[in-house]
Amino acid sequence: MINLAVVGLGKMGLSHLSMINAHPDVKVVGVCDATGYVLDVLTKYTGIATFKDLTRMLDETRPDAVIVATPTHLHSGMIREALRRGIHIFCEKPLVLDPVESLELAELAQRSGLVTQVGYHNRFVGTFSEVHRLLDHGALGPVTTALAEAYGPVVLKPAGRTWRSQRSTGGGCLYDYAAHPLNLLTWYLGAPDAVSGSSLTSIFSAHIDDAVASTLHYPQGSAQIIANWSDESQRKMTTRVTLWGTHGKIYADRQEIQVYLRDTAPPLEGYEPGWNVKYTTELMEAPWFYLRGEEYSAQLDAFVGRVHAGESSGQNDFTSASVTDGIIAMISEDAGNSQGRLTRATAAPAAESLPTRARSAWQLLRGASAR
Repeated sequence: MINLAVVGLGKMGLSHLSMINAHPDVKVVGVCDATGYVLDVLTKYTGIATFKDLTRMLDETRPDAVIVATPTHLHSGMIREALRRGIHIFCEKPLVLDPVESLELAELAQRSGLVTQVGYHNRFVGTFSEVHRLLDHGALGPVTTALAEAYGPVVLKPAGRTWRSQRSTGGGCLYDYAAHPLNLLTWYLGAPDAVSGSSLTSIFSAHIDDAVASTLHYPQGSAQIIANWSDESQRKMTTRVTLWGTHGKIYADRQEIQVYLRDTAPPLEGYEPGWNVKYTTELMEAPWFYLRGEEYSAQLDAFVGRVHAGESSGQNDFTSASVTDGIIAMISEDAGNSQGRLTRATAAPAAESLPTRARSAWQLLRGASAR
């Protein structure tokens, strides 16, 4: 049985708490948040120990693992405290806003041998996982063109000041929405050699971007990333990817994967030349507890399994997440770079000052190692 604590009880924190509290191999020993009425409700109806101070919670409950679901700008200090105490960490995405600090945390986690995971839940969606499997099989051959998209109705009018509305605390659409399809691209294609044509557009927000567009350049082709969290046509966040290769095409969203294979594609069980369609319900098992989507339960179950097994390296660990953070930084700088294309060398020169193993994490921005 794993003793686990949760810090941050907003939308994602409460969702994680609901799922992990029902996990057969986990005991929730404490929750921490600054909002008193939320803690009062949890105390009354769950009996879980509640705290307003993270240090006190960790001192009194001594958890084996912690879920960090606070606003992004608070992640770093909490992660460092947990690592210092030898506590395994599941952290909501993105890891942090500073790519150099992301590498530092990845280095600390590697040295500690602790299990870390970041909440890029799309890697646990059956259709997106099937894309990865097909690419590993060589079904498409070299991928020459890709499109990764995310749309949703988050900011639909000018709003007051919140942590999401400030670049220093939330990071805008780039960090909150575009991070998801970018993370899938790093899983599928590795990291780009460069980015260009990046734009961060404010639609309703005063200080941050509501829409993102960028071109990522790979040795054999390019990928476009488009995200817009001011899209009222979507009921909730919608993420999709399309990839074209020499042997065919793949389109995938959360519901289905459509695969077109030419006669030149290698044989693959369950697929034939022409169009093939598979659905999420075929590709995913039912979780022990359903909330929001099977993938949210699946990622927490994977984290619990890795903690039990002591597997410090695994899907969406801090090293993997730091790759996504690095590409986000490239796009952010490119959007304001008058010279156009931005390469890794200009994106993060400060990385050269990091320890060797942290620089190795930055080198995951070379394509194949991101898989």
